[in-house]
Amino acid sequence: MSPVTEPMQCEQTEQKKKAGLRIVLLREIPDDLTLHRRWNDLLLQMERPQVFYTCEWALAVQSAYRVKLKPLLFLAYEGDDLVGVASLATDAEDLTVTFLAANTADYCEFLSPPQRRAEFVEAVFAELRRLGMSRVVLANLPADSATLAALRAAAKKHGFHMYVRPAYSCPQVELGSAAQREELKNAISRKRQVRRCLKALEQEGPLTMTYLRSWSEIQAALPGFFEALAERFRTKGSVSFVSTSERRWFMEELARRCSGDRGMTLSMLMVGGRTLAWSYGFQFQGSWFLYQTTFDIRSEENSPGYCLMARILMEACDINTLNLVDMGLGAEAYKEWFANSSRQTLYATLSISSLRHWREIARHRMAAGVKRFPGCM
Repeated sequence: MSPVTEPMQCEQTEQKKKAGLRIVLLREIPDDLTLHRRWNDLLLQMERPQVFYTCEWALAVQSAYRVKLKPLLFLAYEGDDLVGVASLATDAEDLTVTFLAANTADYCEFLSPPQRRAEFVEAVFAELRRLGMSRVVLANLPADSATLAALRAAAKKHGFHMYVRPAYSCPQVELGSAAQREELKNAISRKRQVRRCLKALEQEGPLTMTYLRSWSEIQAALPGFFEALAERFRTKGSVSFVSTSERRWFMEELARRCSGDRGMTLSMLMVGGRTLAWSYGFQFQGSWFLYQTTFDIRSEENSPGYCLMARILMEACDINTLNLVDMGLGAEAYKEWFANSSRQTLYATLSISSLRHWREIARHRMAAGVKRFPGCM
């Protein structure tokens, strides 16, 4: 048995020989550097590796939300090789299985080489049935993933009714060739609103961009970022998600684990010593993911968040190791002004109960009808 399982509460099941997989279930993600390295090596074999799939992300979620979530970590081995990771969880009452990172990650996945996805997903669902789990909710699954077909096959085999609906569309900017990057930079700099807003902001003094990557620098800047994000929501009469202690804890822990050479980048647009806008993001495997962006509402009329986005895109064009900027979930208009592509995510529910399955479909269709024809309901 792998040494990572020894100190943990775990269960192990031998799958049928033609599958060739040994499934290990852990009820907690262990603090084991060998597992962490193998996990992160495995995610590089995904169709489109994402920072959300890293062991660091899962550990940050586990640390911050351990009162609300109970991890179910499925590890698939072929011999001594780790070939599958499913970072799942249940709620406190063990009623529903979800992705562990469902409420924090813009993309969630079953990690395995694409050619082994069906085999791995089927093995996980066999274990879920053995554990008596009757409802699975999988949010933010990429629509272009091999997992979707694997889920359909596993659901049919193990008696789950499956319903899939669109979730979010994430605007993206594909950087392209050297010529296309130069054209993109020129197009951004020529945008009338970019020029107007930058000129207005420069009346306070010279504008500068700062990119923080060390934990000490990021840690010092996070309180200002959190306060600006919370204040932006307060002015709209709503409450920001960072108002909860769990969310702040998660984002601080994530930044700590992913700082340095692991991709965390806190971008700030500044004038003098004052920060006008922040973007909490990650440069990871060719993508710059802008996870959370906010701005100082005192400068709102001059669109500092829009200006920050323009500067980040121009900076990305000059980084040869990047090929994509992903602007993340959210329907802000400024994202559409820059985007030249997008990535769709899905929301999948799987239930043993046919009654619950049809109720789920009816509830979604009714909600969609209200949104489409609000005056008729």
